[in-house]
Amino acid sequence: MGSLPIVVSGSTVNGGGCRWWGWCNKSNSSGKSGSNGSGSSDSCANSSAFVFFLVSFVCLASIAGLYCRILLPPNVHTTLSSLGCNEDNEGSWSIGVYYGDSPFNLKPIEEANVWRNKTAAWPVANPVVTCASASGASFPSNFVADPFLYVQGDILYLFFEAKNSITMQGDIGVARSTDKGATWEQLGVALDEDWHLSYPYVFDYNGNIYMMPEGSAKGDLRLYRAVKFPTEWELEKVIMKKPLVDSFLIQHDGKYWLFGSDHSGIGAQKNGQLEIWYSSSPLGPWKPHKMNPIYNTDKSKGARNGGRPFLYDGHLHRAGQDCGETYGRRLRLFKIEALTPTEYKEVEVPLGLKESMKGRNAWNGARSHQLDVQQLSSGEWVAVMDGDRVPSGDVNRRFILGCASVLGVVMLVIVFGMLLGAVKGLVPLSWCPHNVGKRSDASFDWERSSLLSNRMRLFCSRLNRASSSLRARIKPKTCSGGLVLAVIFIVTVVLMCTGVKYIYGGSGAEEAYPLNGQYSQFTLLTMTYDARLWNLKMYVKHYSRCSSVREIVVVWNKGQPPELSELDSAVPVRIRVEKQNSLNNRFKADPLIKTRAVLELDDDIMMPCDDVERGFKVWREYPERIVGFYPRLADGNPLKYRAENHAREHNGYNMILTGAAFMDSKMAFEKYWSNEAAAGRAVVDKLFNCEDVLLNYLYANASSSSTVEYVKPAWAIDTSKFSGVAISRNTQTHYGLRSSCLQKFSEMYGSISSRKSEFHHRNDGWDV
Repeated sequence: MGSLPIVVSGSTVNGGGCRWWGWCNKSNSSGKSGSNGSGSSDSCANSSAFVFFLVSFVCLASIAGLYCRILLPPNVHTTLSSLGCNEDNEGSWSIGVYYGDSPFNLKPIEEANVWRNKTAAWPVANPVVTCASASGASFPSNFVADPFLYVQGDILYLFFEAKNSITMQGDIGVARSTDKGATWEQLGVALDEDWHLSYPYVFDYNGNIYMMPEGSAKGDLRLYRAVKFPTEWELEKVIMKKPLVDSFLIQHDGKYWLFGSDHSGIGAQKNGQLEIWYSSSPLGPWKPHKMNPIYNTDKSKGARNGGRPFLYDGHLHRAGQDCGETYGRRLRLFKIEALTPTEYKEVEVPLGLKESMKGRNAWNGARSHQLDVQQLSSGEWVAVMDGDRVPSGDVNRRFILGCASVLGVVMLVIVFGMLLGAVKGLVPLSWCPHNVGKRSDASFDWERSSLLSNRMRLFCSRLNRASSSLRARIKPKTCSGGLVLAVIFIVTVVLMCTGVKYIYGGSGAEEAYPLNGQYSQFTLLTMTYDARLWNLKMYVKHYSRCSSVREIVVVWNKGQPPELSELDSAVPVRIRVEKQNSLNNRFKADPLIKTRAVLELDDDIMMPCDDVERGFKVWREYPERIVGFYPRLADGNPLKYRAENHAREHNGYNMILTGAAFMDSKMAFEKYWSNEAAAGRAVVDKLFNCEDVLLNYLYANASSSSTVEYVKPAWAIDTSKFSGVAISRNTQTHYGLRSSCLQKFSEMYGSISSRKSEFHHRNDGWDV
């Protein structure tokens, strides 16, 4: 007797059923096929199962493609350089600069408000050295990490690990800065060996400059001397035959002390071990500390070194790595209270650095594991610190989760097909060991008596009976069965999108776009009132997590303003309460704004941070223009205000709505509050409308060239439709008022109908 075949509903061939996956019977077991065997494949290709799987694949692929195009942020990291910046399982490390009046009061460079016109960075923002920096200097790197400073007068040299994109090992790179770390000139590779190098600890001794990098892969600790600083080094001595990692040297009480971790010993706790050695010279010989290992404990305790030790207020301080959640999760700082050949004692002290609340959108949102802080001749302290937006092993983790999601999709598609009746089996019975083609009589006799073969037959048969059993239990033609089908479909779509996100979506971060190798920041400004508090809370929570947002300024026009504690923000929020409810307040000069760029964005507009970052990059390229997301074309006689579709039909625009636009805060606000604009502001107050139209006219009146740039958002949602507090509810009336404004402003400042910018005129592909 043959067991149940795997068939598809509605298809039979000569009454025998479609052999979609074959029969498992005695004739097949003996290697003989039926007369219909040659036509089985053609028959199955036209079966409902084949059609079902094909349609499922096309449907899910289309949904995944749409999801990628609209909702999945681009993987900015891999576009930073054509040579390097590949995704790396070790991370996407980069380096930032900090200033302070003490090592316990360090602030990132953006808070120092350092401006650089050459790179359109107003202000310069961290990170200041990235994989793109190194790759642009012809040594392609996936990331840069482990920064150490060497100070020569007013010149800073930065030594760091650069993960080579070709050899996939660490080399030591070097860069130079003459402006206290705001900009860096890449000098190339300082040290390259046949093994991995990192942690390039640089110091002076007897008139020479030495480097002691980690090279534990070689099995020893080596000291190099500068022959032609900073790019040529030669091996001075192998100072220890131990594979120490993240080691440093300090002079204290007439001795030299060597701190490092040896993870190669039996019982050594990886990232939780610390040893100390001492000598009368950096060249050795070295003696072990009596308490070695100083630590052999949990990896979160900060045992592994995290940068150069420093002396402050008469005490040595050591930075250690907390690797509890992931490698290099955060830095911990310790004050050394006792250091002798027989005693060592340290206590933890607060570092004073705030962790970013922006998560992966921040360059150091996931971890920081190296700090070098030094005092300049001016008395100011400068520090370099590395950071990463993803945890260690993120690439592998995403790939595994993505594959698991896709596997789940496959299983759910099969279940869905079984419930619809398109598939009537789970396992192809032709895979059974007793149905693998022609075999010898001895093999056939063994199969008949084989317990394993019998169990495989039984297993396949039971699995394939699950199809009819499942349909009988769920009954897909009933309401409850239909609900089950709907749930399975939704879960399948979610899993498909999740799998695509994990495999192709990069880290999921909405990163900032650098310009000329540097990052910057902008101020986000919105105008609102008490009835729109719900919109404001959602607005602040979302946009404060965008990478380049420095501060959010809320212009409060009416009612009781909220307490700052009511707003969930990752950046400072300042509420500016106005005495008069006027749309002109949007463009008031504000001396407390520290950035050149301001994004005027209505509180009822929600769009991805990636769109905001793209708009900011375009504005940095055209800072004298209004750069925004909603284009309009004012034309006709008389001038009429129309929607975006009209601009697209005529392939051009001459206005950008400033409810979602970047501008130069000083230039825009000065134009708007000039004496020339007084009559226009009066019109705005009278109609309670058209403040954005007026600013476009003022820009156009002051320049003979283009004054607007468009950036297309991937998507945007008007949240006022959900809260019922839309300002312009009657579109026809709203457009009529604006048409009136066009005519009035044309009489005051001249027409803009001839000023037209075309779509697709930039090469970035963002103005389509």
